[in-house]
Amino acid sequence: MSDIDREKKTVLVVDDSPENIDILNAALRPTYRVKAALNGEKAIRMANKHPQPDIVLLDIMMPGGMSGFDVCKVLKSSPITRKIPIIFISAKTTAEDEQKGLELGAADYISKPISPPIVKTRVRTQLALCDQNRELEQKVELRTKELTETQLEIIRRLGRAAEFKDNETGLHVIRMSHYARLIAEALSPDKQWSDLVFHASPMHDIGKIGIPDRILLKPAKLDENEWKIMKQHPEIGADIIGEHCSKILQMSKEIALTHHEKWDGSGYPNQLQGEDIPLTGRVVAIADVFDALTSQRPYKKAWPVEDAIQYIEENSGKHFDPSLVPLFREAMPEILDIKEMYEEKSVHIGQEI
Repeated sequence: MSDIDREKKTVLVVDDSPENIDILNAALRPTYRVKAALNGEKAIRMANKHPQPDIVLLDIMMPGGMSGFDVCKVLKSSPITRKIPIIFISAKTTAEDEQKGLELGAADYISKPISPPIVKTRVRTQLALCDQNRELEQKVELRTKELTETQLEIIRRLGRAAEFKDNETGLHVIRMSHYARLIAEALSPDKQWSDLVFHASPMHDIGKIGIPDRILLKPAKLDENEWKIMKQHPEIGADIIGEHCSKILQMSKEIALTHHEKWDGSGYPNQLQGEDIPLTGRVVAIADVFDALTSQRPYKKAWPVEDAIQYIEENSGKHFDPSLVPLFREAMPEILDIKEMYEEKSVHIGQEI
């Protein structure tokens, strides 16, 4: 096959009449690669085979097997073939037949007897429209990706803004988000959900923006009144995020509000218990506490990893969801890789609660 032939678009002609195939082949061959199928079953197999045809010319009346309507329905119901434009070419010329074909997803309808100039014009038009639609979809996809990346970057930076008030490096946000993702992946094969957990987790402590520095930066233990104010930060965070149709912001709000709840109901701000705590809040609770324990702060030394793991296991069913703790333990090799990758080089005054 020459380079010119490789660049040609492929037309799949489906007709039980070899004579009709010959007519279409003669009209289209100078401009396109033409493939032919004498029945619907073969047409479906060819449409699913790589490289796929760029367009299908489909007869309706094919005795002894699938009709063209049946073939169109199958092709349009499959994610693999649904975007291939279909032009019906048929002797069935009633308005009802044409309407049925278009309702099934066909792009055009040409009546027999075949007029080669009309066929060539219609094929050229539909292929051009298909190319335009594909280009538009790519532009929309690129724009959507850009908007999503911008949104995620804003979320990450807002998360770091909260951490800079009590952890100047902001690496806590990065580490615990990765830890949360690893636990989520161990829990569910739904990658979209675990990615949402990863991207929403940085907002977990956004409410600390509303806590006075005299409390947040206090290098000593908080007194009762100070602790009462500190415990307001989940609700402040939920208020900052607010109501939004975005799934990631909805999850961010959920995490901000519930990541300090405890399995036994002794957490805050709403003393939720057990499975009344959203799953995302339970996942982030483990990730957040583990990183807090194993990180050095001015008011404490970093705990050894095994001591932190023991603490979490001892508090399984108290602070933490007992079904998630084993998953956290299983993910420990990857968690330690993340811990090493984003290790803090220096410590600044602040308090991790």
